[in-house]
Amino acid sequence: MSIFVGKDTRLLVQGITGREGSYHTARCIDYGTQVVAGVTPGKGGQLFADKVPVYDTVKQGVDDAKANTSLVFVPPVFAAEAIIEAIDAGIETVICITEGMPVSDSIKVCEYVSRMGARLIGPNCPGIISPIDKVKAGIMPGHVYAPGRVGVVSRSGTLTYEAVGQLTPLGIGQSTCVGIGGDPVSGSDFVDVLGLFEKDDATDAIVMIGEIGGTKEQEAAEFIESNVSKPVISLIVGQTAPPGRRMGHAGAIITGTAALASSKVKSLAKAGAFIVPSPADIGSTTKQALEQL
Repeated sequence: MSIFVGKDTRLLVQGITGREGSYHTARCIDYGTQVVAGVTPGKGGQLFADKVPVYDTVKQGVDDAKANTSLVFVPPVFAAEAIIEAIDAGIETVICITEGMPVSDSIKVCEYVSRMGARLIGPNCPGIISPIDKVKAGIMPGHVYAPGRVGVVSRSGTLTYEAVGQLTPLGIGQSTCVGIGGDPVSGSDFVDVLGLFEKDDATDAIVMIGEIGGTKEQEAAEFIESNVSKPVISLIVGQTAPPGRRMGHAGAIITGTAALASSKVKSLAKAGAFIVPSPADIGSTTKQALEQL
């Protein structure tokens, strides 16, 4: 069992004929994902890779190919409309890779997603991968992942790959890895993912990677303390970041004491999480935590 995606995932790619969309769709197919449809307005009737039908609208892809999950590779100015179109067509889970979506659009979209009872991962995220079910809906390098029983959730795509690159050689495989994205406003957050991992029989421990900016990590700490029985191994990056300067992600900026890495580390340590001292220690700290189970 995995979370968000699994053996029943039927993926539709919005923007499938663009440069990024076509490249990463091919990699998803290579990994084992059921990519059943693509959408590019004006290019309906084509075939991607000689087997995936391309439609003009998401509704056509849902009706004809029974797609239930969407992966969005649409330019920032059109990304909000693409997400709303997918939800209106009946897509259950939308994964938005697009970086640079205006915050005002993200606020509107997240409110709409919540009201419609759908699920959004991102924007500005690497996507989701389940090594145990061989499903990849994102841009991560699939070859570094291995099936196992540790879930990973992160605001940073690159640090997710780094974490997995340390876990796999130690024989620590992954159940599902979720990149929630680094924007100030996004869909599913740490609390949503932690709750699903807690209920997931295929997950024994959780690696959580946070960063400076916002209060998502403190909210996660409160949830962990009251609702999570599985060990949580947490890395917070940005210990030396200067206040007021954005570091990488749009949401990675220190604006008040709550946004400091030190404040987040204190909250997570108080909640009982295993604290990873540096990015180089993700694998070793996780191994130590698992040995204590």
